[in-house]
Amino acid sequence: MKRSHLRIVIGILAAAALLYAPYYFQAPMNQTLSRAIYFAVAAMGLNLLTGFNGQVSIGHGAFFGVGAFATAILMEDHSWTFEATIPIAALVAAALGVLVGIPALRVKGLYLALVTLGLAVLFPRVGQKYVTGSGGVAIVRPPRDGFDSLLTFLENDQWHYIESLLIAAVLFLGAWNLSRSRIGRAMVAVRDQEIAASTVGVHLARIKVGAFALSAAYAGIAGSLSVMVDRAADATDPIITFRNSIEFLVAVVIGGTATISGPAVGALILILLREETDGLIEGKEVLSPAIFGGALIAMVYVLPGGVVGGLRKLADRLLPLRDDPTAPVAAAALERERAAADATESPP
Repeated sequence: MKRSHLRIVIGILAAAALLYAPYYFQAPMNQTLSRAIYFAVAAMGLNLLTGFNGQVSIGHGAFFGVGAFATAILMEDHSWTFEATIPIAALVAAALGVLVGIPALRVKGLYLALVTLGLAVLFPRVGQKYVTGSGGVAIVRPPRDGFDSLLTFLENDQWHYIESLLIAAVLFLGAWNLSRSRIGRAMVAVRDQEIAASTVGVHLARIKVGAFALSAAYAGIAGSLSVMVDRAADATDPIITFRNSIEFLVAVVIGGTATISGPAVGALILILLREETDGLIEGKEVLSPAIFGGALIAMVYVLPGGVVGGLRKLADRLLPLRDDPTAPVAAAALERERAAADATESPP
């Protein structure tokens, strides 16, 4: 079997499984899977910034929280429908991403990570000061009927899963197209060789700030979806924002950085692993985080390139490119495409 045929078969099987899942599982599992989907969207946003553009961020929990509160406040105080709030959540998070991305142009690497860490620490404090929900605390709970299924033949949990899945599919398709576009190649060039990219005409500031805004928009949409699944936007616990920021990064790493399917795979593994290790040893619940962390460390040790990277290596062994008669043609076409892109981006 050729590798291209294998990809098609795997894609069809994965799509069939994703569409059948909400009819097979009960409501609690559907909620867990919906949670994995919005985690995958946030991880995909971080992957665009860190994996494709090389800017490390551990503050995406703040963008996620901004999106969640934008949706919750619009529904609670202004009676908006949930679907209408999603673009607003993305725009508000993207605007914050621009505000963070501009000063971040002056730093990179670990220093940029520290700047974004400060954002993750600051967000809950700002939320507690300016957001007052029911009971006088920074929790906003929109009306439950605002998330009811719009299709009579779907239960609410099935509707939440399907709606999250459709939005995630659109966003992942957009990321796939972006990675193959001129902008996507410029993002990778900035990640690999900033000076060389600048020499051939890539506008470094525009690419970096744009990547920050787009990445934040993805996280904002994920936060909006989290309100539908978890029924609340919460800024009472600073640990939640920090933990989300770390787990988004972990999902990207264990799935595979700079890949399209990696964040989805990583998010699913992360959510299921957390569910399975929570209370695994009866009477020793305090050990659950240690078991969870140990499992993640073992996974990264066994698959340093992520799950998707490991599967690619396996495919290379089982289906080497030299056995595929179309491989030389595909490689030559790819080389011509890269040469054309380089010529287009070169200054006159």
